[in-house]
Amino acid sequence: MIPDAAPVTPSPGPTTPPHRTDTVTVTSQPPAPAAELSGRIRGGPSDLLHDEVLAPQFRFEVRHLLGHYIAIEKTLAAEYARMALLTEAEARTVTALLDEVGPGALTARPDANMSDIAFALERHVTARLPAPVPHWHVDRSRNDLQACAQTMFGREQVVRLATALLDLCSVVLARAEETRGLPMPGYTHFQAAQIITPGFHLSALAEQLLHTQRRLLHTYDGMNTCPLGAGAMAGQELPWDRTRMARMLGFDRPQPNALTAVASRRWSAEATAELGLLGAALSRFVTDLLTWGGSEYGFIELPDDLSGISSAMPQKKNYPVLERIRGRTAHLGAFHTDVLLGQRNTPFCNLVEVSKEAGTHVLTAFDSAHGTVRLLTEVVRRVAFRADRMRAVCTREYLGGFSLANALTLTEGVPWRTAQVVAGKYIVSAAEAGVPPHPGAPALLTRAAAEHALTLADPARLLADAFDVDRGLARLACEGSAHPDAVAQALRAQQDTLEGLRAAWQERSDAVVAGAAETARALGPAGPQDAHRPETGER
Repeated sequence: MIPDAAPVTPSPGPTTPPHRTDTVTVTSQPPAPAAELSGRIRGGPSDLLHDEVLAPQFRFEVRHLLGHYIAIEKTLAAEYARMALLTEAEARTVTALLDEVGPGALTARPDANMSDIAFALERHVTARLPAPVPHWHVDRSRNDLQACAQTMFGREQVVRLATALLDLCSVVLARAEETRGLPMPGYTHFQAAQIITPGFHLSALAEQLLHTQRRLLHTYDGMNTCPLGAGAMAGQELPWDRTRMARMLGFDRPQPNALTAVASRRWSAEATAELGLLGAALSRFVTDLLTWGGSEYGFIELPDDLSGISSAMPQKKNYPVLERIRGRTAHLGAFHTDVLLGQRNTPFCNLVEVSKEAGTHVLTAFDSAHGTVRLLTEVVRRVAFRADRMRAVCTREYLGGFSLANALTLTEGVPWRTAQVVAGKYIVSAAEAGVPPHPGAPALLTRAAAEHALTLADPARLLADAFDVDRGLARLACEGSAHPDAVAQALRAQQDTLEGLRAAWQERSDAVVAGAAETARALGPAGPQDAHRPETGER
């Protein structure tokens, strides 16, 4: 959404709005004489209102929404021509003037345009028309114009993040394929539990990213309804072809209810909710990387240009980039809460509180998410997994305890719960005796079994098989397991899903391009008869 007091340059977090420094006292400053825009009020906004609210809003919209406003105005021009309210020449002249508008062409002027981008654009074009075009902007409202520009902006942000997530997922899948055969300890309750691989862990990350992509696609499709033609709140009086206008702006369809079109900013809450959920998931995966990068583990290493140092302890190599990533994920949930609270307890109508204030930090939320994803992409691309350190822990820990209990039941006929007890007693006695997990101490296993009146046929074979590091992966048989072949199968399916999602996003981007092309065809090329005055500046 669009902040009233957003800074000109988006930042990772909330900032105070810029202030003018040339005004000493603003509370008593009377509004300047304003150009007549409605006849309802006699003056323009005060300096205070201009400085605190309107000017920052204007700068934000010129920087981030101007292109959307111009695209909407072109679509409207094409519709006026279709309804024969503008001649083809008039429509082309308006379009040519719109094409000339760049960020530097519009200025927030309380006296000329009430520091409003829609009024500024209208007056900029009107001042340059070679002859009056009386029907231009008849039956129009700023409400649906603004809602449409904001939705197009939000749609653009969703696509931008989705593109970054596609890149991250591609890198994750590639690294998962490289590392699906490297044994490493997996942890439950912060304790070494079973043998897995980095590839297995990264495949889990890929699954989360694909899930987020599907949800973002659903969010995009939900917001891809065009508000244009809703008017102020009740619809419009001219027979606007809303389906055609929606298509020209790359939307799937028009928003069917005019009130919803101008009152709802649900898309901003839904989109930021997905950012918050993504942040929560990424923080958990990054916590694993932080753990693995600690000196007690040493499972991973990042290159020097992604690392930091201690100013006091020269032996340290720190990974603050991981702390940055995890820290940033916290903001994403906060941004969603901000949007949600900004919309609650408001009437369901066009409202500045919802359309602007409630969305103050939406761009910041998307910028933060985008930057976080980019950082994580580079980390995953360049992280090195230390196979020796990971295997050493797998060799040192009794990670085959579950396999030993299984083998006691399946090959020796020991009841399952008894097998668990026998295996546990063996591990305790072996650890106390300083016996390494592999090949183990068959006598200790025989003694643990004898305590339950059990005689084992081949305790040495049971131990050698259960605590063999490579067998710990090879014996896994079910789909979705950490077995390297199962991971490879999962990665192939994930790659197919990724390509399908990439195609789906491309299809939606193509619809926006096709709509712009249709608008251009409808308006036709400008000819010599459509020449206009080249003046600059507001009137």
